[in-house]
Amino acid sequence: MANAYFTPATFRFLRALERNNNREWFLAHKPEYERDVRDPFLQLIADMQAPLTKISKYYRADARKNGGSLFRIHRDTRFSNDKQPYKPWQGARFFHERRHEIPAPSFYVHIQPGDCFAGGGMWHPEPDALKRIRAFLADNPAAWKRATQSKTFREHFGFWGEALTRPPRGFDPAHELIEDIKRKDFAAGEGFDEKLACSAELRPWLVETYKRLAPMIDYLCATQELDF
Repeated sequence: MANAYFTPATFRFLRALERNNNREWFLAHKPEYERDVRDPFLQLIADMQAPLTKISKYYRADARKNGGSLFRIHRDTRFSNDKQPYKPWQGARFFHERRHEIPAPSFYVHIQPGDCFAGGGMWHPEPDALKRIRAFLADNPAAWKRATQSKTFREHFGFWGEALTRPPRGFDPAHELIEDIKRKDFAAGEGFDEKLACSAELRPWLVETYKRLAPMIDYLCATQELDF
């Protein structure tokens, strides 16, 4: 039987963190963070490994507290004008086993008051990885169209991120996929509400979402010569 992971207390904590984004408040409320946000998320990650393996045996749901699928709640403020120390959201990525060797697409889930979503792809790929994607799109349009232009994909997903205003140098402006070739990010997803987030339907919904997205993730793996 499916489990519910998050509760209204999860969202209450994240809203309170957004209002009180400072170290003193967070340390005073750290037990609530661990109980209502971190630990339920780690359990969801652990429970995603089995269904994720059925989608691709090369993808991992790593439920470690540090260094695994769960993003840190602490912000890296070294190079940011925003010096708030914490993220008022919690997210996790399910990654390819070779992610440390080769840039690879991930599956993703994000929990935030008023902005929950799940999806996947490659966000801000490095220049070499981006070149590979664009070249692969130019040479292999049919599989990308099957992956991203199906009725199911269009009904569920929207693309995220930025795109060039003009075709990148060396690409035919009349290419049938020129709008995709112009992308800087190759990621797509779907939003969901707090009711779903707090229900036992969340994990089954995530599994179905990733199944629908799998052809695009498979294609992006191929652009980097990765197995899927």
